[in-house]
Amino acid sequence: MIHYQLRCAEAHEFDGWFKDSDNFERQAKRGLISCPTCASTKVDRALMAPQLRKKGRVIDHDPQPEAAPVVAVEEPVRLQAMAGALPDKVRAVLHKLRAEVEKNCDYVGSDFAEEARKIHFGEAPARGIYGESTEEEAEELAADGIDIAQIPWLPRADS
Repeated sequence: MIHYQLRCAEAHEFDGWFKDSDNFERQAKRGLISCPTCASTKVDRALMAPQLRKKGRVIDHDPQPEAAPVVAVEEPVRLQAMAGALPDKVRAVLHKLRAEVEKNCDYVGSDFAEEARKIHFGEAPARGIYGESTEEEAEELAADGIDIAQIPWLPRADS
């Protein structure tokens, strides 16, 4: 995974993690990356401190746990009920988000919490995953220092 400091056209800065630099370029070109502050899709990489190697060690100015996966937790029930009430632009962004997650991450279903732990502790290959977890499992993952994100999961646009 590559960490970028990003900046939108309105000069808001935020972090982004990507599979590789090509993945960032593809998403940026297609307008799939949006500023969390103003929703602008005109996003580019900002200047950030480099990672330096010193005597075999990497000095990271923005340390992140190596094994922490980029993960997503589905929450289909609540959002499906309100999907019709969302503004068209929000709905379109959420559909794009779902498509990108499905394209770039592995679906692990109800094994989400178990698989996230395996990845975090190096027992499974590091990769992006998504699936379902209970609120209790999500709290336990957070207590174990495993970063997860709950994303709104709309039904597919073509269904």
